[in-house]
Amino acid sequence: MSTTVAERIVQELERAGVLRVHGLPGDSLNGFTDAIRRTEAISWRHVRHEESAAFAASAEAALTGELAVCVGSCGPGNLHLINGLFDAHRSRVPVLAIAAHIPATEIGTGYFQETHPEQLFRECSAYCEMVSTPDQMPRLLDIALRTAVERRDVAVLVIPGETFLAPCPPRRAGAPIRRTPRVTRPTDSEMNRAAATLNAADKVTILAGAGVEGAHDEVVDLARVLQAPIVHALRGKEFIEYDNPYDVGMTGLLGFSSGYRAIEKCDTLLMLGTDFPYEQFYPSKATIIQVDIRGEQIGRRCPVDLPLVGDVGDTVRALLPLLDDDRDSAHLSTSLQHYVKARRRLDELADNDRNRAPIHPQYLTRLLSEKAADDAVFIPDVGSPVVWAARYLHMNGARRLIGSFTHGSMANAVSQAVGAQTAFPDRQVIALAGDGGLAMLLGELLTITQNDLPIKIVVFDNSSLNFVEVEMKAAGFVNYGTDLENPDFAALAEAVGIHGRRVEQPDDLAGAVEEFLAHDGPALLDVVTARQELSIPPAITAAQAKGFTLYALRTVLSGRGDELIDLAETNVFRRLFD
Repeated sequence: MSTTVAERIVQELERAGVLRVHGLPGDSLNGFTDAIRRTEAISWRHVRHEESAAFAASAEAALTGELAVCVGSCGPGNLHLINGLFDAHRSRVPVLAIAAHIPATEIGTGYFQETHPEQLFRECSAYCEMVSTPDQMPRLLDIALRTAVERRDVAVLVIPGETFLAPCPPRRAGAPIRRTPRVTRPTDSEMNRAAATLNAADKVTILAGAGVEGAHDEVVDLARVLQAPIVHALRGKEFIEYDNPYDVGMTGLLGFSSGYRAIEKCDTLLMLGTDFPYEQFYPSKATIIQVDIRGEQIGRRCPVDLPLVGDVGDTVRALLPLLDDDRDSAHLSTSLQHYVKARRRLDELADNDRNRAPIHPQYLTRLLSEKAADDAVFIPDVGSPVVWAARYLHMNGARRLIGSFTHGSMANAVSQAVGAQTAFPDRQVIALAGDGGLAMLLGELLTITQNDLPIKIVVFDNSSLNFVEVEMKAAGFVNYGTDLENPDFAALAEAVGIHGRRVEQPDDLAGAVEEFLAHDGPALLDVVTARQELSIPPAITAAQAKGFTLYALRTVLSGRGDELIDLAETNVFRRLFD
């Protein structure tokens, strides 16, 4: 018997090292899912919503660095993939999505469940094509796989359901498609220009992003030679913060004052593998050098004086021998002193607060960091959990911190934890879920139990869309439409077969976190946290100060003065009387 298109796809995925496929069955996918059923090399990972399948694939690809796969049936089925695929696309991780389509003869007729996925997915992928005939296979599959792994991006193949069952034309197999090793750095003349600029600088600051992955030691050595403080962006935290005597924290909306100051006070900013998006946190007066593997990324956020296209590790290794090492350390020393003060102030907020409820989210996050495994994977939901994760989770080189940090989608934490735990069944995976994010894809609790995944979910239960409320306050708006009437999430978890516990008093929290993390199997810890906790950025604009004033006035005038008292008790009074 001849090999079908579906069987050939499965064969090529196996050769590319794919071990699993995340998805939800549907009639247009039957040929493909049946081909997976008949192989032992690739497993089917069932989810309750296709958005979760794409998030799971995104997390798997982020943690392994290898190709991950998700699928969706025709029309609404594959349409649900789009949010998770946007996350993978913007996080730059290699994901192949197979989008089943309606029968080819019905395309363009307004057929049942008809959409045009080859158009829908074009914006969130590097490659998106429809397999119109079996003769296009497996060449289009090869192109899709190669694009995904080499560009670290999303590739989408749209395939009509009946095409999966059609005979696949024979084609000689090439080498298995894996990312090709390479050395990528600027030319010698560009390296000499960069070295001359850095050697002439008095106060250099390094801003490190996700592109420093795998180059920790080189970047730390560079900071030593330049006597430069290292500020990290959120996606660079897990790769550069640990074992780093030059680290001065984060900058940006989630950061704190020492990172902001180290950048503002420098005369030369060296950006390494970062696309940090907030213009207001770049230096007002400085020479800027930017190193990025993607040349098109350079200069998108601020004017760049010296663009360098290359891998951070390869570039820094070539740069180090060209640098003078007799540098003045005043800028570094001042920045480190400022960091010690800023860090101490943050740590003072992460306490029990004399058993006064509600629990401060800083204290919860600090306990999670202290008691989690040395190689734990942390996945915060977008919103306030990301703020506390950025400020209080300790990285050590083995731990991982992933999330929807660029796309910024709610409901990522639990879904990405599904992909992370599936890829690493023996590793501790902790989802830091917002109450709004958890509720948005609540059905994935069933995915966890059905697939027997020992995921640990901690819920920051503040009965609100908390970060949205902070944004409203900063803009001068009275909080509106942000209330969440939550169930007891621990009881809900118990109802679906997940160990659950609810904590309302700070004195109970430390023991509860230990018991929750030690549980043999999936567990959910529902922690009632302070709704009015403010996450203040390191630099307050005049517009934000005005916004908070307007918010206070409007809140009083709307008869909600008790909200201001709660805000003061949470953020001001405990600092005054501690």
